[in-house]
Amino acid sequence: MDDMSIAGRRMIELHQRFGDGVYFAAIDELLNRNRKAVASIISSMPEEPAYFEDWIDDDGQGVGPWKIGCTMTRKGEKLHFDFTETDPQSPSSVNFYLSIAMFKMFVGIYMLVVHDTNVVANDGFHDLVEVTIPEGTLLHPIRPAALSCRTHFLGRLMDVLSGLLGQRAPEFMTAAGFSDSPHFMYSGYRSNGEWFQLYWIGFGGIPARPIGDGPDGHCLWPAMKAIPNEFLEMYYPLRIERFDTVADSGGAGRHRGGNAQRIFWRFLEQGTISIHDDRWLSKPWGVLSGEPGARSWKTLVRYSVSEDNPPRVALGSKQDHITVSKGDVLEWVTWGGGGWGDPLERDPDVVALEVRRRLVTVEGAKRYGVMLHPDSSTVDLDGTKQLRETMKAARGGETESGMIFNRGGSWEELKARSLEETGLPPPKAPWEVVLRGPMTKGKHFREWKQRHGGS
Repeated sequence: MDDMSIAGRRMIELHQRFGDGVYFAAIDELLNRNRKAVASIISSMPEEPAYFEDWIDDDGQGVGPWKIGCTMTRKGEKLHFDFTETDPQSPSSVNFYLSIAMFKMFVGIYMLVVHDTNVVANDGFHDLVEVTIPEGTLLHPIRPAALSCRTHFLGRLMDVLSGLLGQRAPEFMTAAGFSDSPHFMYSGYRSNGEWFQLYWIGFGGIPARPIGDGPDGHCLWPAMKAIPNEFLEMYYPLRIERFDTVADSGGAGRHRGGNAQRIFWRFLEQGTISIHDDRWLSKPWGVLSGEPGARSWKTLVRYSVSEDNPPRVALGSKQDHITVSKGDVLEWVTWGGGGWGDPLERDPDVVALEVRRRLVTVEGAKRYGVMLHPDSSTVDLDGTKQLRETMKAARGGETESGMIFNRGGSWEELKARSLEETGLPPPKAPWEVVLRGPMTKGKHFREWKQRHGGS
């Protein structure tokens, strides 16, 4: 707020100093420069359409995945984004009413930051970006529509934008990563009758990028900071027994994806908790031969039932009003960022250093084709050379080099392994359940239903 107040005063001072003519001419010139820069970037793109889709895993009601599908097409110096392939709005609260102006801002900033860092990101180019979002979809829901879990698709939209624009310039592409804002809530009455209520936002693994690794256990939104554990323990009836990142949870690559966040919350009073998160079934994709990041997971350990052999309950990524008792522990783990580039091209000394820093395990180092001396965790040069040659030979003619997106399997494969790998049954596809709502009267819903075998 202080920054904005100072900027406002400076603009007033400039206007008072130079008058209407010079002041508004300067503003027009700044906007025109931005428009020219964005138009030049767009004009350099191929005219062939690019398509990309991504999902949130479920809606908290056992239905999913829910898809954002977008086709990007260049026409002259204009760029058109068509979200017609996006799923209909959900009866649950995962809908996200996308502001077209905000989306255009995302597009412009992405292109300028990636392709022309000499230009300060500004307005002036919005007429060059056209957006089509059919009414009644997840991104354009019809009232009444629940929106309280909209941050899942807000974050996933960043991945979709990267996947679209990255196809036109793979060397500048980032992987998928911590594209969400996972929420944790804990509330109830203390034994003395006082009410407590915690609303907390978690962090995770940032995707690997062309310039380097993704930060570990970091926030997607740069202005946000972690609340000190001591503060939380002072004001809320809980104890944080573990707070770190998960080794090997970042996708392997020439640049490694950031590792996931891990927190063990012990509850000191009876209460209820709620969890809003995602990527428990799908994986943050790696790019350009990079591997996907690890999934998120949440487990409630019921020490209130048994100290010696407590039941472990796998929780869904979107659950409300879960009763917890004094002594229970929530094991909270977010997901890792996807990797960038071929893991066999990563510097072995960097891998060894990260093993010593407990960011990568000795076994995890083998994903990069790196063998270590067990006594010192330094690189075994001969062992590394042999392992990398073996891994390259195993790829055969179907080399992973050049694979743009690595999702860790198709949706059919992920669902088939869901119960075994996550402890949770797979969600039902949206077209397998009866959807009710105002969107069912629209053309988009009818066509979507027909594409999936409905009438």
